[in-house]
Amino acid sequence: MSRCVFAHARAVLPGSTLDDALVVVDDGRITDVAPAVPGAVPAGAIDLGGALLLPGLIDTHSDALEKEQRPRPTVEFEPGFAVVSFEGRVRAAGVTTMHHAVSYQTNADKDRTIERSLALATAVRERAASGVGLVDHRLLHRLDARDADALDALKGALARQPHTTGVPPLVSYEDHTPGQGQYRNLEAYRATIQRQEHLSAEDADRFIRHRIDERADSLPQRTRTLAHLGQEARSGRIRLLAHDVESAEELAGVRAAGAAVAEFPTTREAARAAQDAGMPVVAGAPNVLRGGSHSGNVGAEALIAEGLVDNLSSDYMPTALLAAVLRLAERGVVPLHTAVALITSGAARTAGLADRGALVPGLRADLVVVSVEGGRPTVRMSLLAEESRNGDGAPVSVARLLKSAGR
Repeated sequence: MSRCVFAHARAVLPGSTLDDALVVVDDGRITDVAPAVPGAVPAGAIDLGGALLLPGLIDTHSDALEKEQRPRPTVEFEPGFAVVSFEGRVRAAGVTTMHHAVSYQTNADKDRTIERSLALATAVRERAASGVGLVDHRLLHRLDARDADALDALKGALARQPHTTGVPPLVSYEDHTPGQGQYRNLEAYRATIQRQEHLSAEDADRFIRHRIDERADSLPQRTRTLAHLGQEARSGRIRLLAHDVESAEELAGVRAAGAAVAEFPTTREAARAAQDAGMPVVAGAPNVLRGGSHSGNVGAEALIAEGLVDNLSSDYMPTALLAAVLRLAERGVVPLHTAVALITSGAARTAGLADRGALVPGLRADLVVVSVEGGRPTVRMSLLAEESRNGDGAPVSVARLLKSAGR
């Protein structure tokens, strides 16, 4: 049996923080969490000296892989390289389970194409299957509900994705037509367009009118897309996330259609309706750090203070996860254990992952050691369950990982 012991940790548990804890891991599973003996370090144990010990972070939505592949408009790296490069950043942020948001849409504003997204999805699947990844790589399939090509691409991608028993693939649909969802606040959208595109107020208004008219023609496709996604969700073949819901009425509609999660609700009304319906609510960690939404929608911190958020995702910045939960705890918005749950057990619930997300005996030993200096977190150590076990019971080593990779 392979065993790891962590002593004198400030362990963040589901309902409290144990200031001087002993955590035991056997063969990749947590087997014991108990108070440590003051001043004593068991033989072979790692003395954490009061550092925070958290479950490995679970990110349910990150667009950042796109930027890793295309850091400049004229620079594009090979997808496999981008995944491995980004993996190191993710691990350094304390994330051990990453859902890469791959967007099936053609969007010139964000330099997205369906072909590029399909290539990224393939690279993520290949890294996940390699057995040597630094994180548990997963996909969040995103699509523009008004794009027929996007729906076809999604169908193909899902056909190629192995379906882990009991964990259907995550799918999030979006409709970024101005005047609704994320861009329901047209004044904020107009200001963003003017700033980004250097447009006058008149030109910005023309741009918005053109975008609304252009997307009006594709409304029937939205109806077809949502009908297909609802059928897949109700059958259990996908776990459907409703993106940018803005009202209780809309929430009721998407729930009836099969949605299981409310991702980035834009109003308090929508978040409250989702909670009342028993649906996990996802908000963005950058929203917490910035002190509000960049689109003029409801602030995540206000929703968290009211108990209306179950999960924070990084959205586009993995390092925002730890920083956001520490900010919430330091400001007294919620206790530390409640804040940490937003990026661990709450995220596990969003993703349908029952085997991780808490320092509880029997769960996966995905662990993160964090120190805090000047209010800012630094990940000092992290552990994947696979790194503390293997077939013959010996701890996983770098040599073993290289051997597994065929080197």
